[in-house]
Amino acid sequence: MNKVYCIGELLIDFVAENQGNDLSKAVEFKKKAGGAPANVAAAISRLGGKSTFIGCVGKDPFGTFLLNVLGRENVDISFAQRSKTFTTLAFVSLAEDGERDFVFSRGADKELKYDSTIKKNFNRNLVHFGAATALLGGPLEEAYSHYLFDALTQDSFISFDPNYRADLWKEDETTFIKKCLPFVEKSHLCKFSLEEAQLLTGKETPEESCGSLHTIGAKIIAITLGKEGTLVSNGQHSKIVPSIKVHAVDTTGAGDAFIGCLLYQIALLDDFKTVFSQWDLLVKMVEKANKAGAWTTTKYGAINALPSLNQLES
Repeated sequence: MNKVYCIGELLIDFVAENQGNDLSKAVEFKKKAGGAPANVAAAISRLGGKSTFIGCVGKDPFGTFLLNVLGRENVDISFAQRSKTFTTLAFVSLAEDGERDFVFSRGADKELKYDSTIKKNFNRNLVHFGAATALLGGPLEEAYSHYLFDALTQDSFISFDPNYRADLWKEDETTFIKKCLPFVEKSHLCKFSLEEAQLLTGKETPEESCGSLHTIGAKIIAITLGKEGTLVSNGQHSKIVPSIKVHAVDTTGAGDAFIGCLLYQIALLDDFKTVFSQWDLLVKMVEKANKAGAWTTTKYGAINALPSLNQLES
């Protein structure tokens, strides 16, 4: 089994309770481990895969809590770094349909420093870039670019998820798009929400957006469409793979569960290039990943809601 290296942020989600989707009225918050790349690493490990998290947290109780959570999930945290800067926080509100709104207080995640000794570990393994905070400048963004180059030179399978957060970009979407494009160009697999696909391409429909993203360079594209399923394309074939019907209470981590499950399955292949040529195999993988995403929405939180392999297959 190949290993998946997940690079990006690990943070505290303070989830507002009993107030609908209006953070200004929130009084009670519940502390949860969060951060898209960390969620992906946990999703892979929960399914029985091998994952490593590369990111930075503070030298504070929140940072200790987060690393302990990943450790309990059997995620390799040997490359995680700690900074004197306070651990990054996100305040999250939930609407009745489980949709989220975020406000960020950014801290230690941006302090991740590039470690050249990691490069050799990427050889013929999978490297996932989750970009919610990674393109906002600082050492993390510089490290991100170095790790992308390392992955390219080590014959790695490269995965990218832009994880667009409106609160972080504040009407600077043009910069966000510009910084995402090199990762779309060089990735074997890109996962987008419909909003992200439309933002990056300026196209209206999932199919039009998908075509433009292939033109940029992405080999396999998955555009998640919520309860409608996922549009998957390998550049020659495309299909909307339906999801399963569930009662969603919290969509936090659903996309991370999806891409984590997909990467877990690709990591099981003797040669990841198989997924480029075997369309039926890719569709079956997406069907299972859809189930993982749907399962996660039926429980609160991200990591706590991730399915095990037995739960997924039952």
